[in-house]
Amino acid sequence: MDDEEFTPYTPDVDTPNAARMYDYYLGGKDNYPADRAAAEKIMALGPSRDICIANRRFLGRAVRLAARQGITQFLDLGTGLPTQDNVHEVAKRMAPGARVVYVDNDPVVLAHARALRAIDDTTSVVRQDVREPRRILGHREVERLIDFSEPVAVLFVAVLHCLTDEEDPWGVVRTFAERMAPGSHLIVSHLTDDAHPEIGAAAREVYDGANAPLIHRSHAAISRFFEGFELLEPGVTAVNEWRPDDEDDRTRPGGEWFYVGVGRKS
Repeated sequence: MDDEEFTPYTPDVDTPNAARMYDYYLGGKDNYPADRAAAEKIMALGPSRDICIANRRFLGRAVRLAARQGITQFLDLGTGLPTQDNVHEVAKRMAPGARVVYVDNDPVVLAHARALRAIDDTTSVVRQDVREPRRILGHREVERLIDFSEPVAVLFVAVLHCLTDEEDPWGVVRTFAERMAPGSHLIVSHLTDDAHPEIGAAAREVYDGANAPLIHRSHAAISRFFEGFELLEPGVTAVNEWRPDDEDDRTRPGGEWFYVGVGRKS
């Protein structure tokens, strides 16, 4: 990771920031009044904190699954602000030599990522936009740590719903999928309003004033991301139904707001 990727910047504290709002949902402190005000509007619509916690717990379960299958390299796209049990922490507990590359284009996220340089030489952060997959694939840090001739876990966790249909998120995923070796895992979580379309519309209005849109998609649209992959059980399902660790996972409110899944490339 290069120092120029972390040049000083003045944050826009007046426009709600999706990453900082997510941080607020999770009880973090890296947010400003505008973020909190927008987040409170979302939280008034439903159990946003529980929804985000459920998504975070899915990430951990999916990374552990990939590591148990022998995968030791992870590409996390649209990383977001660091919190507990980040990908490198989960992966390295399972496989101490695991290699992890985080990718994000948000300077808020990247400012916090400086600390990752002190972890070890097998964890890195790349400043790139998920909408430009070929630039990511050609980045020297990705090429240094990720060997696409071997199985890799590619994560799109709570990021694809920030891309509009016109930005073709399915094409983005397909570009990475074409490079993934057999045995690789595709890990996806995505917001949906299938169960609550009116609440979803109200939430989108809040995010229309933020730095990134919020695009809820249907089960069918989210399942399309896994074309060419063998879906692992239980398929694309509500987050609280995907291999829950315990009763807390199964019963946490709001599970119907996230569809999640893991696919294996054959």
